[in-house]
Amino acid sequence: MSLAIALILIIVLAVGFHFASPWWITPIASNWVRMDDMLTITIVITGALFIAINLFIVIALVRYRHRRGHHAAYEPHNKRLEWWLIGLTSVGVAALLAPGLFVYADYIRPPPNVLQMEVLAQQWQWRFRFAGPGGKLGTTDVRYISNDNPFGLNPGDPNGRDNYLIETPEVHLPLNRPIQVLTRSRDVLHDFYVPPFRARMNIVPGMVTTFWFTPTKAGRYDILCAQLCGIGHSNMRGVVVVEDEASFSRWLAQQSTFAQRQQAKVQAAPAAAGGSAQALADQGKTLAEAKGCIACHTVDGSPRVGPTWKGLYGKTETMADGSTAKVDEAYLRAFIRDPKARVVKGFAPIMPNFDLSEQELTALVTYIESQGGPAASSAAQP
Repeated sequence: MSLAIALILIIVLAVGFHFASPWWITPIASNWVRMDDMLTITIVITGALFIAINLFIVIALVRYRHRRGHHAAYEPHNKRLEWWLIGLTSVGVAALLAPGLFVYADYIRPPPNVLQMEVLAQQWQWRFRFAGPGGKLGTTDVRYISNDNPFGLNPGDPNGRDNYLIETPEVHLPLNRPIQVLTRSRDVLHDFYVPPFRARMNIVPGMVTTFWFTPTKAGRYDILCAQLCGIGHSNMRGVVVVEDEASFSRWLAQQSTFAQRQQAKVQAAPAAAGGSAQALADQGKTLAEAKGCIACHTVDGSPRVGPTWKGLYGKTETMADGSTAKVDEAYLRAFIRDPKARVVKGFAPIMPNFDLSEQELTALVTYIESQGGPAASSAAQP
């Protein structure tokens, strides 16, 4: 009897918690109220089954409890009960799947005059691309991916010359305008997820996945990766800013295009040579935040899955194979370019390859150098 009472309490507490919980009401920030309806259908059907199955167990425990002089009847088959179970299960599965098929068909079929936004995911960073004044996204191919062309844009495609490229984790979107999201991955499985939008999509390596939504409420919303993509998964974050059309247009006009990036590449070398060390270090700090380096490395000496940058420059590191190496500019450049060539003792070889231009690499190395060497690190400790 105690087990039967426990099951009844579980039913009451589970149902009561659902209705009393404040978490099932989310801010309405997109047009996908039908997603909420699908979740409601799922909760109703699975909740009804949860209650029915547990009540059945309670009835069985009470009715067929051990009593002196009573014996259970042996009945190995009951075709009538089996047909009822098959029928009810089929109806329940159909009720769960059928509405979802119609919703998903609309979910991946955007309306006319939609604004296309490409999302490029990579451990552990987000990049974004919009069509330029020409209104078309340029073609891409893995053959064109390089340090200076992380999107893999085809240099010979005129449609890509005016494409706006955003390599920071913040992207802006216009209010009340349909947005088609085209997702690609540079390495592993990711998932573009903005919780208040109630819309998400797996980002699968080697293919382009798509969905659409309409932002209906202005504000700042967190971008999360909803697929475990590596040690820095929890820090793979970004921000979506939903604003009016005029503000979005001004923001987009301030972003650089593919053609401008190509032109800047030609001018990068003399610009880097003439820049001050502090300016390069500031650029390196911004780069470290944008590319997710801070997910594994700190600048305050605290341990993480990668060596801290505080006091690293000039230090002698011991490798997993027993060899040693002095952390100088050549070491850092080689390590960042090919992080798995040599493994620092005590750390796993999990650092991914990053696509950095020569100027970006110089800036990042300068920033690491600015965190001081062993002497500065030890002097700072009490």
